[in-house]
Amino acid sequence: MDWIVTLAAAALAIFLLEAEVAQPFRVPTASMEQTLLCARPTVGCTARFNDRVLVAKIVFRFRDPHRGEIVVFHAPAAAKRKCSEGGTYLKRVIGLPGERVTETEGFVYVDGRKLSEPYLDPHSRDADFGSWPRLGPNRYFVMGDNRIASCDSRTWGPVPRSALIGPVVATYWPPWRATIR
Repeated sequence: MDWIVTLAAAALAIFLLEAEVAQPFRVPTASMEQTLLCARPTVGCTARFNDRVLVAKIVFRFRDPHRGEIVVFHAPAAAKRKCSEGGTYLKRVIGLPGERVTETEGFVYVDGRKLSEPYLDPHSRDADFGSWPRLGPNRYFVMGDNRIASCDSRTWGPVPRSALIGPVVATYWPPWRATIR
C-alpha cells in the first residue's frame, strides 16, 4: 500500500508540474537552426538528434514576453493553411504590442530602428523586404532564427498573447547541447 500511495503521489506531482509549471518540447523543424537544432533527414536540419527544450509555462502568468526570447506557442490557424503545419511552434519574439516591424534586405527594423540580432547566423538571413501593420494590443511578431527556412509572422501574422505557452528556459537534450537560457 505504501508503494502505491508513493507512486500515485509522484505521478500526480509530475502531472501538475508539466500541466502548470514546465513542459518539455522537441525542435521539429529547421526554422530555429543554428540556435536550436533539428535532426536529419528533415530538410534544412543539421543535427543527428533533435534538441529538446524545457518551457517555463508559469512565467507568462507573471510577466509579458520580452523581445529576443524564444517562445513556444499554439500556431494560429493561418499557419496551418499557409505553412502546411499546425500545432505548436518555437520562434523568437521580435515585435511587441504597439510596434511596427519591417524588413529590408533581410534586416529587421522595429519602429524604424534596426534590430540587433547577434543570435542570427549571417548565412541564415534572407534578403526579403516586408512591412506589416502596427501590432495590436496583446499581439506579438515572431520569427525563426533561420530566416531562409522559417514560416513565421511574416507569412501568417502576429501571435495573440493567449496562444503563448511560455519561454524556452533550457535545452536539455542531447546532453552535449545542454544550456540554460
